[in-house]
Amino acid sequence: MTTQLLDLVPRRRLAPPVEVMAGVSLARLRIHEFCGPARRSLALMTARALTGTVIWIRPGWTTEQPYPPGVAGIVDPGRLLMVAPERSDDLLWAMEEALRSGAAMLTVAELPEPPGLTPVRRLQLAAETGAETGPHRPTGVVLTPGDGGAAGVESRWHVAPRHGPEGPCWQLERRRARGQPIARWLAEPAPDGGWRPVPAMQDEAAHPEARDS
Repeated sequence: MTTQLLDLVPRRRLAPPVEVMAGVSLARLRIHEFCGPARRSLALMTARALTGTVIWIRPGWTTEQPYPPGVAGIVDPGRLLMVAPERSDDLLWAMEEALRSGAAMLTVAELPEPPGLTPVRRLQLAAETGAETGPHRPTGVVLTPGDGGAAGVESRWHVAPRHGPEGPCWQLERRRARGQPIARWLAEPAPDGGWRPVPAMQDEAAHPEARDS
């Protein structure tokens, strides 16, 4: 008789994080929030760090969308499967279904406002289901305007351009993350087309009182 031991280790612990750049990583099978004026750039950098199709959900009633020639410098635009619901409620529904299918490693949704706790929990459960039933262990990213504020997300990142005479530069702020401190980086283009931290300007200050359990 064959005895099968129970695996009590959550699958997300077995999946390595998504390494966006040195020092900046995202836990898989979780929902993350990107806000700030350069939030789409960080989403594309996250897509660059993964392989395969990226499901990108955006409001169908707006004209803004990733511009293929501009995207091509970061990631192959052919990898982006664009979904454009015509109703606001369908943005989260489409993201939930995409995560539940496990069809893509990354699902990105552009939202007009930060989602509440219940929708984020539903997205989280969908990602966990997709990891069990689909071919991939999906990770979700919601793009929100301003300073964001989605409830219950695994991490929140604010991204803004800091371009100067020396060239392009971006400021990344980790404003919320479970088990990690608030931190800030300056990033510049890397030779391979990605981002790399600016060593002399890196400003990562750990504040014990800011840690999120």
